Amino acid sequence: MTTNVYTPDELKKVDPVFGQISFDHHEQVVFCHDKDTGLKAIIGIHNTVLGPALGGTRMWNYTSEWEALNDVLRLSRGMTYKSAISGLDLGGGKAVIIGDSKKDKNRELIKAFAKYVDSLSGRYITAEDVGTTTPDMDLIHTITPHVTGISESLGGSGNPSPVTAYGVYMGLKAATKFKYGSDDLNGKRVLVQGIGNVGETLVKHLVNAGALVTITDISKDRVEEVAKKYNTAIYMGEDLYSLDVDIYAPCALGATVNNNSISKLKAQVIAGAANNQLAEEAVHGKMLQEKGIVYAPDFLINAGGIINVFGEIAKYGSDEAIRRTENIYNTTLDILNLAKEQNITPNQAAMKMAEQRIEKKKKENK
Repeated sequence: MTTNVYTPDELKKVDPVFGQISFDHHEQVVFCHDKDTGLKAIIGIHNTVLGPALGGTRMWNYTSEWEALNDVLRLSRGMTYKSAISGLDLGGGKAVIIGDSKKDKNRELIKAFAKYVDSLSGRYITAEDVGTTTPDMDLIHTITPHVTGISESLGGSGNPSPVTAYGVYMGLKAATKFKYGSDDLNGKRVLVQGIGNVGETLVKHLVNAGALVTITDISKDRVEEVAKKYNTAIYMGEDLYSLDVDIYAPCALGATVNNNSISKLKAQVIAGAANNQLAEEAVHGKMLQEKGIVYAPDFLINAGGIINVFGEIAKYGSDEAIRRTENIYNTTLDILNLAKEQNITPNQAAMKMAEQRIEKKKKENK
């Protein structure tokens, strides 16, 4: 028997999708191209055992199509676990549009993308994400019913960012209680990285709770605006992860928890809104555990947004969405305690709980 050994670059040529390191038995990956508008998009459907795959559409100026593919695979997989751990009857999906949302996005491009969403006949339901907005979802809604997060005036739940931020806040408080024995944030030093809609709302909650907040973002204007509004400190240095804080809240893009950052981290709690914060789940989850750093799994504590938009499907209102989002506090504590009892990482504990729900449903469907 002959065994062929491939380098990662060679593997991409042999199996451009199935050979991706982030491919995890995804059910369907759809590549979308529209010549007239220049649309290049990828829709990833990871798992639909619990229900249709729901997840936002991210528009980002990726450096390559490989980067875009890897992102949509990771994000759609994360949505499966996010919905499962949150008790929602939804599967995991995500979409990415390749391009600069500030320069390349226009009505015709969004409508072209909407037609691809509609062609999936409800297997994938979209929502807003980085680079897309509630008005974009309203436009998509003129083409297909398979969209959530539309304006309240159209019968939707509106911008999910405030609810997402509230869920992150609940998870952060739970992780703080687990680490320090109390969820009182008064005087706790918190670094918030990424001041988008979710990041800013999280800052508001933290400041109101008496936390000493430091913020950072790639946009200097944005940082100065938010700092002035909430009277926070601004970090402008070159060694972000060495900052002497109690809590690190990553709210920008993923993979900021890696070999380099973990070696420098002084924070004892990581709880933020960003997706896929661990660059390598198994490796970096274990490293955090060994350093005694409490990690609140991102796909759990940033689930407020999907809980909110699921209300459009399940027909519950904003009060119920907030009640369900508040429960992220209890679930986070349950997962952190389970991880401690079984000597596994919080990420492993959360995935285990989510997978058990999926397997139970799979058996019921047979």
